[in-house]
Amino acid sequence: MTATTVAVTTGPDGTLVIQLRGVLNAEHAADLRHALIHAIRHTRPSCLILDLAGVREIDAISLGALAAACHLGDVQHVAVYLDHSPEPVARQLAAAGVAHHRLRDITR
Repeated sequence: MTATTVAVTTGPDGTLVIQLRGVLNAEHAADLRHALIHAIRHTRPSCLILDLAGVREIDAISLGALAAACHLGDVQHVAVYLDHSPEPVARQLAAAGVAHHRLRDITR
């Protein structure tokens, strides 16, 4: 992900936090999707938090990947939350089908 940075940390309770920064577009969508699938299906934390505080822009493909991660998390029994979404990104995520209870601490 050239224009996007990704930082992954694990909390003391086993929560996996993936911080995304920059522009999420088609150029990065395959890497994003792969990282999310790996986290949910192979790492299998009890909780996955996607920290979107640093996301400046997101395209439809990346929105779909994030929405699909929520559904995959449900199937795999991994709670998925999207934290610190900028308000415009949160609106796009909600329009893409992400449940409102997953969108936490929306920034204005």
